[in-house]
Amino acid sequence: MKSRGKSRERSRRGRRALVAVVVLPLVLGGCGSASVSSPPSGVDDLVVPTPTPDPDDFAGSIDNPWLPLSAGRTWTYDVVDVDGAHSLEVTVEDGPEIAGVATTAQVSTEDGETTTDWFAQDADGNVWWFGREGEWQAGSDSAEAGLAVPATPRVGDGFRTAYQPGVVEDVATVVALDGSATVPAASYDDLLVTRQVSSLEPGASVERSWARDVGLVEQIEQGRAVRLSDVAS
Repeated sequence: MKSRGKSRERSRRGRRALVAVVVLPLVLGGCGSASVSSPPSGVDDLVVPTPTPDPDDFAGSIDNPWLPLSAGRTWTYDVVDVDGAHSLEVTVEDGPEIAGVATTAQVSTEDGETTTDWFAQDADGNVWWFGREGEWQAGSDSAEAGLAVPATPRVGDGFRTAYQPGVVEDVATVVALDGSATVPAASYDDLLVTRQVSSLEPGASVERSWARDVGLVEQIEQGRAVRLSDVAS
């Protein structure tokens, strides 16, 4: 995001990544001291983003019902954007250790381009975003892990999904817990719906709908729609 060209490229890659999971910051017990850039809002006693994650606060697997990243699981999406219609596949792999925390990798492949995001779940079930390969990584160059999906989302909750000045400044807000969507895979009700914005892209927003025990089922933004077509364990 240092130049307009890089900004466009990161924006395009950010849209393809399904969870960067978005307009207030949050706080999670034991995950570090308060961040100057995003002070606690009093939600679940979390500090979001967290500048000093404690490895002892994190579990070894991710089973949050809104973002269940279990090894071997695959999600396939139909994508319609300015380039036409195509597919996106998301798989799960072991991730690297980041800031002392073992992570899980979410690998998104679209049109031959791969985007890898790293996540970790704390002992309370909150999922944190620890970085994106080739772009930013928590603990490096002032980057901080943010909240991807909370354990217990509530309408009105807001939080940074990650923070590195000039690189990733996304903020998410929970806008509904009773959303519905009909996508190629199925019809879903009682969806968690979030809206994501960024100070680096004024006026733009991304709305995501998440089904319990499935994960992301729909993502809508200007000029682009991503809808789940299949999920396999």
